[in-house]
Parts: sequence; C-alpha cells; structure tokens
Amino acid sequence: MMKLSAGDKVLQVMIYTVLLLLGFITLYPFWNSLVISFNVGSDTALGGITFWPRSPTLDNYEVVFRDSRIGHAFLISILRTIVGTTLSVLFTAILAYGLSRHELMGRKIYMVFCIITMYFSGGLIPTFLLLRGFGMMDTFWVLVIPGMISVYNMIIFRTFFLGLPAGLVESARIDGCNHIGVLTRIILPISGPVVATLSLFTAVYHWNDWFSASIYINDTRLIPIQTLLKQILNSNIVTDQLQKAIGSSAAAQDRLALVQSVTSKSLIMATTMVATLPIITVYPFLQKYFVKGVLIGSLKE
Repeated sequence: MMKLSAGDKVLQVMIYTVLLLLGFITLYPFWNSLVISFNVGSDTALGGITFWPRSPTLDNYEVVFRDSRIGHAFLISILRTIVGTTLSVLFTAILAYGLSRHELMGRKIYMVFCIITMYFSGGLIPTFLLLRGFGMMDTFWVLVIPGMISVYNMIIFRTFFLGLPAGLVESARIDGCNHIGVLTRIILPISGPVVATLSLFTAVYHWNDWFSASIYINDTRLIPIQTLLKQILNSNIVTDQLQKAIGSSAAAQDRLALVQSVTSKSLIMATTMVATLPIITVYPFLQKYFVKGVLIGSLKE
C-alpha cells in the first residue's frame, strides 16, 4: 500500500468528515420521520423526539392499514409502476433501436425532433385537452401512456446500441431474424445494466408521481398512494382515517387508546413511510448497475 503523507491524511480526514456530514443531513429527516411514525402521537406532540421512539407503538400503522383507501391506492401504485415501467422501457428501447440503425432514412432529423421535446412542450392545458380528447380521463391508462417514451432514456439506449458490434445484428439478419427478433433476442439480453438502470429510474418516477393523478383522475378508485398522501397532507382525510379506525375498534378502551395515542402528525408520518419504503427497498438490488449502466449508455458515438 502507498504510504500517505501528512497532508494527504489530513485531506482524507476532511473528505470523510464532509461526506459523513452530508450523509447525516440527507438521512436524518427520513430517520426522524420513521421514529415519529413508531412513537405515540400524544408523546410526539411534547417534542424532543430525535433518534429513537420515546414511547414505541404500532397504533399509527394500525390506523393506516385499517383504511381501505390506502390499501387500494397502494395496489394502484404497484400496478402502475409494473405496467408503466415495462411499457416505457420496451417502447423506449424500440425507438432507440430504430434510431440507431444507419439504414434508417432521415434518422438524424427524427433525432432532432425527439431532442426538441426535451426543451419544449405543449404545456399543461393542451396536454389536458389532448388526453381528454382521446377519452383517457379517469382511466388507469392516463397514468401510463403519456410517460411511455422518455427521450433521455432513449438517448442512453441508442448510444449503447451504437456501441455494440455490427456483426451481431448482421449475423442475425442473415439467419432470417427480423428487427423485433434482433432487439428482443439479441440486443436486450446483453443490455442488462442499461435496462436495469433505466427500469429503476422509470419505476421511481411512476411510484413517486402524484401530480398526474391529481390533474387527470377524479375517480377515487384510481388514485395512487402518492396522490392520496398529498391529499392527506392538504385536507382532513387524517381525521376521517382516525374516525374510521376508532369506529371499527371492538371495545371502548381500544377506542380511547387510539384517540389518546394517534395524532395527525404521527398518522401522516406513518402514511409517508408506507408510501416511501417499498421503492427504497428496490435500490440495494439494482445499485451495482447504476454507474455501469449510465456510463455504458452515455459514451459518445
């Protein structure tokens, strides 16, 4: 091992100190929210809850999971994330493959048109009128179809495809494979890091997006968990949840315990954790693909 000088050691200590400080600043708000969600609400109102629950309880989560709206919204978010990610990655890869083929006439013009959409859009009102004209309002597909093509992801896909040996495609074409077969049987199977990285980016977008449903969805049965969480933060749904949980308790003592232990803040924190933790648990499984996938797909032609 290389021996470090005194100056290098000091610099290393400073770097690690700054990184630890930034890590603490980033993680503490999430950790504090998690602690509050497991603490008695009336005790949290007294203040002083920092790193550990002072009065641990599961009442907050009991109230959350007793509300059928949250469970249904959770299922809508899961379905949207799975369907939206699958369709987006597939159709974005198809577009990228087409634009990567040198025999495609006018491919540079098509590429310019795609890039223009990254900087200019029709705006919210024209998009609303367009989706309403297609009859997509208050349907599940309004949460999926508008985000099926990502130009940013398409550029990464395309650049990666351009870096593949031309002989792969040519040999497959000689063997009688059409372009769809080349993409699905040869190109995508060897594009694991890029596919995994862009799938995660897309899944995070679909899971965290609350705005689309708030604009295009009026049917409460189609509201995803993030939109419901936004409504909870901005309305009296918290009170409704608490009243439902209290009313469904079997005994008067149980009802009294819930009233005394659960508050709006503790309930909001518990709902936030329920809406956030699922997508966070995906990161460790795909983390190794992040840098490799983005760098491979970002090299110049």
